[in-house]
Amino acid sequence: MTQRALDSSGEQTPGPSRPAMIDAGAELDPVHPMDLPPSALDATGLTTAEVAERVARGEVNDVPVRSSRSVTEIVRANVFTRFNLIIGVLWVIMLFVAPIQDSLFGFVIVANTGIGIIQEWRAKKTLDSLAVIGEAKPTVRRDGKAVEISTHEIVLGDVVELGPGDKVVVDGTVAEADSLEVDESLLTGEADPVLKRPGDPVMSGSFVVAGGGAFTATKVGREAYAAQLAEEASRFTLVHSELRSGISTILKYVTWMMVPTAIGLIISQLVVKDNNFKDSVARTVGGIVPMIPEGLVLLTSVAFAIGVVRLGRKQCLVQELPAIEGLARVDVVCLDKTGTLTEGGMDITEVRPLNGSDEAYVHQVLRSLGSSDPRPNASLQAIIDAYPAGGTSDKGDKSDKGNQGEEASWAVTDALPFSSARKYSGAAFTETDGTSSAWLLGAPDVLLPEGDPTLEEIELLNQQGLRVLLLARVESGGLDAPDAAQGAVPTALVVLEQRLRPDAAETLTYFAQQNVATKVISGDNAVSVGAVAGKLGLAGAENTLDARKMPTDPDDMATAMEQNAVFGRVTPQQKRDMVAALQSRGHTVAMTGDGVNDVLALKDADIGVSMGSGSEATRAVAQIVLLNNSFATLPSVVAEGRRVIGNITRVATLFLTKTVYSVLLAILVVCTQVEYPFLPRHLTLLSTLTIGVPAFFLALAPNKERAQPHFVRRVMRYAIPSGVIAATATFATYLVARHHYAGPGALEAETSAATLTLFLTSMWVLAIIARPYTWWRIGLVAAMGLGFLIVLVVPWLQDFFALKLVGTTMPWTAVGIAVAAAALLEFSWRVVGRRFGA
Repeated sequence: MTQRALDSSGEQTPGPSRPAMIDAGAELDPVHPMDLPPSALDATGLTTAEVAERVARGEVNDVPVRSSRSVTEIVRANVFTRFNLIIGVLWVIMLFVAPIQDSLFGFVIVANTGIGIIQEWRAKKTLDSLAVIGEAKPTVRRDGKAVEISTHEIVLGDVVELGPGDKVVVDGTVAEADSLEVDESLLTGEADPVLKRPGDPVMSGSFVVAGGGAFTATKVGREAYAAQLAEEASRFTLVHSELRSGISTILKYVTWMMVPTAIGLIISQLVVKDNNFKDSVARTVGGIVPMIPEGLVLLTSVAFAIGVVRLGRKQCLVQELPAIEGLARVDVVCLDKTGTLTEGGMDITEVRPLNGSDEAYVHQVLRSLGSSDPRPNASLQAIIDAYPAGGTSDKGDKSDKGNQGEEASWAVTDALPFSSARKYSGAAFTETDGTSSAWLLGAPDVLLPEGDPTLEEIELLNQQGLRVLLLARVESGGLDAPDAAQGAVPTALVVLEQRLRPDAAETLTYFAQQNVATKVISGDNAVSVGAVAGKLGLAGAENTLDARKMPTDPDDMATAMEQNAVFGRVTPQQKRDMVAALQSRGHTVAMTGDGVNDVLALKDADIGVSMGSGSEATRAVAQIVLLNNSFATLPSVVAEGRRVIGNITRVATLFLTKTVYSVLLAILVVCTQVEYPFLPRHLTLLSTLTIGVPAFFLALAPNKERAQPHFVRRVMRYAIPSGVIAATATFATYLVARHHYAGPGALEAETSAATLTLFLTSMWVLAIIARPYTWWRIGLVAAMGLGFLIVLVVPWLQDFFALKLVGTTMPWTAVGIAVAAAALLEFSWRVVGRRFGA
């Protein structure tokens, strides 16, 4: 027997103990006062006084599980960066040697850093508030009552109750066990559930897959086995993101290019050219500062943070920030039917007796089965609702009236909770007249042999999208035996109708429009699941496959997964294998679910999505938790991810085009031994109008483009030719101007002409990136152009930025060179797009 029997008083008696089935490292402290046999434990739990005493001693589960970085960490991460250090040093130098307008770049960095801190702080507040909403509340016994408390309120010696899907939140010793099966795979890697009996240890981080019971907390806080792992897994993080790692790679290359180029520029301007020292310093700094794409990291953080806030308003908890990006890259979504396409509750539409069974007797059996399980699943709950204990069927069945109260004398002698691996539950009774009977309730195609005529009748019901359970009588004996279903006598069919989620059809349509393949994976009958999916308009719903016929070879399984859309009778391990098979074909897989049988697949999928009402274990391993239990929130997450990826890819091209042309201009200046054409104020103006302001708007704009891989390659193949063209055109204008102007004020006139060419060329890069045009994108580009024009025509702004176009020949020459550069830009972007794809 895997559960504890009930004695004549109705109390549970512990079953035989066994050696612990976990490694020695997880053994409980043998001298700890809480290491007592189950019989010595008080089933009523601790008293309020005992709890207070333990809290005073510090014996409380005080692990600080944080969902986000602290404010101090946010400030430190945004302020103390490598590039902020470089720019800070240059800023201090400029404050001493040049006018304030040449130090504007420093104030821009201060503003950018402040924006980054504020946005991430907003995201932190959103994450923290959502984490509290989604926090699991374990049930403990205090003063003889079962109460829900926060995880951090558990103290040493608390009696914590367990049911299917509950996570073990602290280490302990099993005090009560009723067919208690615990999955320790997240800790040990062992996929098979471990049967737990009174006296056995349980570890934090494991979760219940079947049965129920209670355990006594023996290690809490940082002493618990998985405490550090749990804290780390729940932390706000920006790692494991292609976007973030790609930007880090780019910044590493930029540093390598910047250091030797900056050294050459310093030598050129300070040693080789015999200029005014302060002016040489200013132009040297003017050449170094634009090489740094300082706003790119900030803008990425801001885009992610604003995404968290936006999704938070829709009751979507993003437990790991890269999940926003990851779901946008997904091309296959695996859905669990129950709780995702259908709502949790079900209704009984019919109970159909078989083999001449008495209808009233069948109802009595169902009523007793409902009373036998203290933690019923959705199917059994529907039976309880229809046939409540101590009364007639709420369906108004008069035939049951003569049996009211009779179920009180049906004593439960054995009980087997439902397991997704077995596909059935069961119970054994001593009936009113003293006879014994044993019953199984579960999947007909599991309880009946293949070819049984009853299966044909069930098939017709499944084709209507109905869920059918079989009530079968079996020989009294070990219900948990592997062959318990052999010789089962069909007694009745229980026909249930599932409640479809009203938003499921619209969400499936969205994924189809976005070319995301949808696979429905369920433990139910494949035909029934296919019928439900068909009602919701799932493309390919007619392509169903019974997972018991699924090939075991990973490659063959991947082929079957790609060819079919609906899979039934899937075991938890098969769900995991299916995810791995799809990943082996290069697919990015998201898995949704709410049941404990989904945990392993959620953990292995690229993105795990759990419903807020799902089991605690499911929520613990998922990267995204839909707190409102609405499947319709997923499109919002996908859209947010696509917005972040697509827009950051666009604006990264802007930032890196500036880096490329800055490095190339510096190299050309060093090679030709001329003065650097720009002061910091010129490049601050250009960066603000062609990159800073427009990038902020473009990064937060809607974007439905399908996320593409290879971020670094996609950005650099556009940024390099754009930067080369901009630098060449600008330097050409500068050299022509040097031959055109002479005398006092020539350098300022040359700089103004070169600035005009660089601005117009950079504006064309912005115009290309802003496509496809909308009214606000056109307005944004036009506003930036107008801003530069105002600087050129307003006298005091001319003096402030040292920009004044002299004559007509050279300014129009600068415009002509910029037009030629724009044509080259168009040509190069088209070539890159055709050769490498958009």
